Amino acid sequence: MPLLEVDDLAVYYPVKSGIWGKKKMLKAVDGVSFTIERGETVGLVGESGCGKSTLGRAVVKLEEPCRGTIRLDGVDMAEVKGAQLRKMRQKFQMIFQDPYGSLNPRMTVFAALDEVISLHRKLAPAERRKQAVELLELVGLPPEALDRYPHQFSGGQRQRIGIARALALEPDLVVADEPVSALDVSVQASIVNLLEDIQRKRGTAFLFIAHDLAVVEHISNRILVMYLGNIVEEAPAHELVADPKHPYTRMLIDAIPLLTPMAERGKVSAPAAEAVSQIDLPSGCPFHPRCPHATNKCKKEKPQLLPVSGSKRRCACFWQERSSEK
Repeated sequence: MPLLEVDDLAVYYPVKSGIWGKKKMLKAVDGVSFTIERGETVGLVGESGCGKSTLGRAVVKLEEPCRGTIRLDGVDMAEVKGAQLRKMRQKFQMIFQDPYGSLNPRMTVFAALDEVISLHRKLAPAERRKQAVELLELVGLPPEALDRYPHQFSGGQRQRIGIARALALEPDLVVADEPVSALDVSVQASIVNLLEDIQRKRGTAFLFIAHDLAVVEHISNRILVMYLGNIVEEAPAHELVADPKHPYTRMLIDAIPLLTPMAERGKVSAPAAEAVSQIDLPSGCPFHPRCPHATNKCKKEKPQLLPVSGSKRRCACFWQERSSEK
């Protein structure tokens, strides 16, 4: 049984245009289904505003879905409330994007860690401090950092503290919401390597959210590609980057900066138009206004995320279906 099972998840927000305007729905997440196995890292990639963070927040119960189910370790999260939810939170945690805004500037590092430890575990003060020291050692920070404040650390160090806080209760699943996007490039690699090291030591499963496909490929076992609230492709990480099946995935890969001259890269897809609004989604395939392979069928019918024959991947694309038949 998978650790996490998400089925037909949808998160909509009501949006009103003008004073007398008709209320519309912004479809941030629109019928998403996927699983995460124990000890696995699943990457979630897509452009800014496609619904990645909303999906991650829904998984950890920070957003209420409009429909669909989320099962963690076999438990339906919709039925978990109050004290039971507080107990379940030991199994799942979140690393936030902003290392500057995710820590209380008035609290020392020990106070920030102890807030989590003391809430869920009945330990003596000395034991709690010992556990906080072990957490700092896990993320590569010295014990003396416990008595310092967030403003005394760099961005990378603050993110390490945020990671330590998320790991304080040894969760089975951690949702990492763009944990390196606010950091310098020189620091990003060290944080990604840290997460990989933690997974090897603890067997923690990660949902790693990012817009940088190169980073996601490096850390992930599988990758989910999201576009306008929909998962349009899923595949093992290296297979997806080496041989993308969906035109949107190809567009993301072509956007990765390379040192190779353009003439030596092979065929590169033409630049696509800007994404449409999630409030006024087009009929049919949501990507068809930007797709070079769109047909009348794409404009009228929405493709389903279906298995690609002979592989461990799924794709929501009529063009891919036609290509497979040839």
